[in-house]
Amino acid sequence: MKILHTADWHLGHRLHEQSQIKEQTLFLSWIENYIINEKIDVLLISGDVFDTNAPSNQSLEMYYNFLITLKNTACQSIIITGGNHDSPGTLNAPRHILNALSIKVVGKATENIQDEVFEITINGEKVVVGAVPYLRDGDIRKAVAGESFEELTDKYKQALINHYEESAEQCRLINATNAPVIAMGHLFATGGSVSESEQNIYVGNLGHIGAEDFPNSFDYIALGHLHRAQVIGGNQKVRYSGSPTILSFSEINYDKKVIVLTIEDNKISTITDVLVPRFRNFYKIEGTVQECIEQFPDLISNEYDLKPWVEIVLTEEHTVNTDELKAAAEPFPFEILKIALKNQRRLRGIEELLEETKSIKELEPNEVFKLKCKEIGYNLDENPAIEDAFNEILQAVKNQ
Repeated sequence: MKILHTADWHLGHRLHEQSQIKEQTLFLSWIENYIINEKIDVLLISGDVFDTNAPSNQSLEMYYNFLITLKNTACQSIIITGGNHDSPGTLNAPRHILNALSIKVVGKATENIQDEVFEITINGEKVVVGAVPYLRDGDIRKAVAGESFEELTDKYKQALINHYEESAEQCRLINATNAPVIAMGHLFATGGSVSESEQNIYVGNLGHIGAEDFPNSFDYIALGHLHRAQVIGGNQKVRYSGSPTILSFSEINYDKKVIVLTIEDNKISTITDVLVPRFRNFYKIEGTVQECIEQFPDLISNEYDLKPWVEIVLTEEHTVNTDELKAAAEPFPFEILKIALKNQRRLRGIEELLEETKSIKELEPNEVFKLKCKEIGYNLDENPAIEDAFNEILQAVKNQ
C-alpha cells in the first residue's frame, strides 16, 4: 500500500494581490499524474485545503474537480482534515456525499472520537488513521471563569494531548490485526521552522507541543501548518509535508515536497520525500539600483513558462526613486511584486505604512497592533498578556 501525505494547498492564495491560480492548477495536475504513475492507494491532506474560510467558487471548483478525477485512478481512499484557514462548515457540508466516494472529511473536532478514526484495507494491507483536524480551543477545552493565562495555556495544551491520546486509544480498539497507525494533525510543533506565510494559530505558546507529546503508538504523524517540509524533534515519524507551492518569498530557498509512505508486511517499510516541481520561478535580488538592474537578464522563466515574480531589496543608504528600476524592468518577461529598502528603519508609522501599501489586505493585524502600541507609548514587552489577549480576539474573529 502506498500513502501520499500532503497539506497546506491554500487554494485561492494571492501573493501581494497576485493570483496563484496558475501554479496551483499545475500542482493539481502534477499530483494527479503522480498518483496515477506511482499507483498511490491513499491520499492524506492535513489541513488548509483553502486559503480562506470563504473560498471562491473557482477554488471550490478546483477542489471538487480534483477529487472527482481521482476516482479514475488507483487511489481508493482519501482523508481530508480541516486546518486553521479552512471553514469547518465548508469542508463538512458535502462529507456524506464524499463518503460514498471513499473520501473521508473531518472539518473540525467531532463529538465522538470514533468519527475521526478510519480503518483502510487495500491489496491485503491495512492501515488505521486517526484523522485529527486543527483543534480550536473552544472545540476541546472548557473555559473556567477567572482562570489565569498560565492556567489556560496548560489546560489547552493538555486538552490537545488528551485528544491525541483518545485518538490513539480508539485506533487501538479497532486495530485487530496490529496494522500500522497514522495520525494526522494541523498545529505548530515546537522545533519547527516557519516562513512568513503561516499565521500564528495559537495565543502565545498555547497549543505548542513537541514530538515527544504524541502517543508512541502512532507509527507516523502526518502534520500540516508549517510550509517547509521537515522532521520534528529528530523523530523521523513526525513530519510536515510542507506546502506544495511557494506562498511567500521567504520560501524560495528550499524545496517543496510531498511524502510517500509504503506499507509492506503490516509495517511502514519506507518514508520517501518527493520533490514537487517549481511551477513558477521566484527571485529575490539585492543590491543598489544599478546592481539590481544588472541582474535582470538572469531572471528567466522555466519549462512551465509562467512569468517569474521578483522581490527587490535595495541596499541604498537613503530613500531612492524607483522609477529607473521599473523602467529598466519593462523589456524583461518578469514582474516585480515588491521593492523594499534593506536599511529602512524598522518601525514606520501606520499612516506611512498605509501610504506605501497597495491594499489594506497586505497589512498584518499583528503588525498594525504593535505599531499602534508603539505610537501611543505602550510597552508590550512589559505587558505580554495584552498581546496575547489581542491574538486571542483576532483568532476568535477569524474563526467565526
